[in-house]
Amino acid sequence: MSVLVYTESEQGSFKKAAFEVASYAKAVADQLGTSVTAVAINANNTSDLGKYGVSKVLNVSQNDLDTFNASVYANIIEQAAKQEGSKVVVLSSSANSKYLAPILAIGLDAGYASNVVEAPSSTSPFTVKRTAFTNKAFNNTSIDTDVKIVGVSKNAFGLVESDANASQEDFSPSVPSSGVTVESVDRATDKVSIADAEIVVSGGRGLKGPENWGMIEELADVLGAATACSKPVSDLGWRPHSEHVGQTGKPVASNLYIAIGISGAIQHLAGINASKIKVVINTDPEAPFFKAADYGVVGDAFEVVPALTEKLKAFKAQNA
Repeated sequence: MSVLVYTESEQGSFKKAAFEVASYAKAVADQLGTSVTAVAINANNTSDLGKYGVSKVLNVSQNDLDTFNASVYANIIEQAAKQEGSKVVVLSSSANSKYLAPILAIGLDAGYASNVVEAPSSTSPFTVKRTAFTNKAFNNTSIDTDVKIVGVSKNAFGLVESDANASQEDFSPSVPSSGVTVESVDRATDKVSIADAEIVVSGGRGLKGPENWGMIEELADVLGAATACSKPVSDLGWRPHSEHVGQTGKPVASNLYIAIGISGAIQHLAGINASKIKVVINTDPEAPFFKAADYGVVGDAFEVVPALTEKLKAFKAQNA
C-alpha cells in the first residue's frame, strides 16, 4: 500500500525533479501512514533517493528502455503500482510525465491531477491544490477514484531531505512491444537544460540578430542558467526550436526567469507564468511583459546586460 513515485533520469543520472517528486511522495506517505516506493528505469546511484524519503526502489535495468516511450513507461509503472498495491502514484509535471500520465490513468482506472503545487490538504477526500488558467489562478481538486495520480509542478514543492535507507529490488516487468522506433537522439551535453534549470535567461527580437546572442550566453554562464528564446526568434532561425519557450514551446517553471528584449506576447507569458520571479529588460516601458514582471529595467539591453554580467562576476569573485 506504499505511495509509488516515478523518478525520471537521463543517461543514468536522476533529474532534479526526481528528488522533488520523491519529497512530495514522502509528505503524502506520512499523511497516509505508509512508505514510499520508487520506480527507477536505467538509473545509477538509486540509493540517493533514500535522502528524500524513499524506502524501496524498484530498479528496472534494460538496455531497450534507454529511450523514453510513453506507452511502454506507463505500462511499467502500472505493473509496479499493481504489484505494490499503491493507491497514490506521484509523477513530475515534465513533458514526458504529462505524456504518459493519461495512459497510466487509463491502465489504473485512476483520476489524474496535474500541476499540483502543495501536499494534499485532505486525504479523505483526497484534495490537492493545483494551478489553473495558465498559472493565473489556483483550484482545489478532489480525486475520488480508488487510485490517484498526482503530477507535481516543477519547483513548487522543493527538495525535502529525509533520513531513510532505500532498499534495492530488481524489477523485471513484461515490456510491451511498441510501434514507435527512435532512429537517433541528439543531446546537448554542455548546457543546462531548460527543463531542469532553476534560472532561465531568455532573449527576443530586441537582440536584433543571432550574432548578439553571446551576451545572453555569458550572463547565463555566470548564473548557471539555461538559455531560451521567444517564438519569433526560433522562427527566424536565430536559435534552435528546442530553446523556444512559451505556450506553443516549452513551458518554464524556473525560480528566476530573465526576459531580455522580449515584448511579452500572451502566448509567451502563458508559458512562463509559473516561474516564481520574472525580470524583464526592455527599451519600451509599455511592453506587456512589464505588467507580468516582478522586476523591470527600462533600458538598452546592449548596455544593461553586459553591466549586469560584470557586476555578477565581481559579486561571485568576492564571495568565492
